[in-house]
Amino acid sequence: MTLLEIFPSLRSGMPSPRLDATLWPCETHYDDLGRITVGGVALADIADQYGTPVYVLDESEVRRRCRAYRKYFPDAEIVYAAKALLTKSVAGWVAEEGLSVDVCSAGELVVALAAGVDPARIVLHGSGKPFAELEAAVHAGVGRIVIDSLTEITLLAAVATRPQQVLLRLSPDIDVHGHPAVKTGVADQKFGFPLGSAAALDAIDRVMRQPMLDLVGLHCHLGSQIHDPDFYGEAVRRLIAEMSRIRTEYGRTLPQLDLGGGHAVAYRCGDAEMNLPELADILEDALDAACALNHFPRLRISLEPGRAIVAHAGVTLYRVMAIKHVEGGRTFVIADGGMNDNPRVALYGARYDAVVANRHPTGPHLTATVAGRYCEAGDILAADVRLPADLRPGEVLAVPCTGAYHHSLASTYNGVGRPPIISVRNGRCHERIRRETPADLLARDLG
Repeated sequence: MTLLEIFPSLRSGMPSPRLDATLWPCETHYDDLGRITVGGVALADIADQYGTPVYVLDESEVRRRCRAYRKYFPDAEIVYAAKALLTKSVAGWVAEEGLSVDVCSAGELVVALAAGVDPARIVLHGSGKPFAELEAAVHAGVGRIVIDSLTEITLLAAVATRPQQVLLRLSPDIDVHGHPAVKTGVADQKFGFPLGSAAALDAIDRVMRQPMLDLVGLHCHLGSQIHDPDFYGEAVRRLIAEMSRIRTEYGRTLPQLDLGGGHAVAYRCGDAEMNLPELADILEDALDAACALNHFPRLRISLEPGRAIVAHAGVTLYRVMAIKHVEGGRTFVIADGGMNDNPRVALYGARYDAVVANRHPTGPHLTATVAGRYCEAGDILAADVRLPADLRPGEVLAVPCTGAYHHSLASTYNGVGRPPIISVRNGRCHERIRRETPADLLARDLG
């Protein structure tokens, strides 16, 4: 038992604890008991009520970030990249804030439609879209479909019974120097067509000759975790030059340019992230210059933030199961979750912070690695983090910035069900996705 637990009155004389505002939702505070609260709800209470691991999502933070994009890009279309995190609630929130929704499969399309998103404000894209998914999108009346291959042109032409707006995905060969798994703007990767290539020219020509396919613009995606806005300015210059060439050859002025997403967020203190006002200025200048140089009329751009909308809104909670001090090595804190609910560490080498959520530690700290429960040596949640030296099994750990690509990438490895999603707002919490149970896993096993 700590002194603060024996003498709570000592807390009033202590310096006010602080959490890094760049990592946590805006409405994150310590309460009078020293517990971390998000959206007015103590995280320890959520862990007690719903069990761990559990995803916590701050609705106000999601809405705040939607409004920030609308503020800094008032003339652009903001399209939420649903692959980052998609539930009916999230789709409803972003649609209410005026965003369109980008989906990558028939499953994501069904969720968006079930949430009441206007089909005309849905964009479908992805590599290798099956015929059934293209058919479902056309029949649902989605606003635009991003063409990623020559095959899709043939399939869409076969299924479209009325004019279908399409975008053509081009790779502008811009290397953002990121992780190889998320560099999507270079020529040598699987998405779209390399800008200026014979395949790209063939694709443009084929779409133009299909009476039911209405080419309304070009699409690109440069990668993920990009914090330098100059890359997007260069993409604008290269793609508007191509749109000018298309106008010259086909007499068709394309009115839309989708620049994708990939805007960086900070996962640990000191990480670089995208500055939205700076990005807005860069895009404005690039549009002015490129349109003037090519004598091209001003067009409407689209941006596809996903991670930048939901990452900081999410916090994942775990229970400490065990603490192991390896002689001559590291200290491991074993949690009751791991790579099933956060595979990003194993996939991309992502780095996270972790803090105790059920109390405010005041004594000495140690450097520890938070590891998961699963049967893999690479099952790490947060390496080299500072945790209290008196940490005990049963305490609650909180890992911030887990709103994006956690639930959507989660698995049932080792037969462990995926965690629930609990939203918080104004001191209240709601279960949005329930915990996956062994019964759920057995329901798919036909024996």
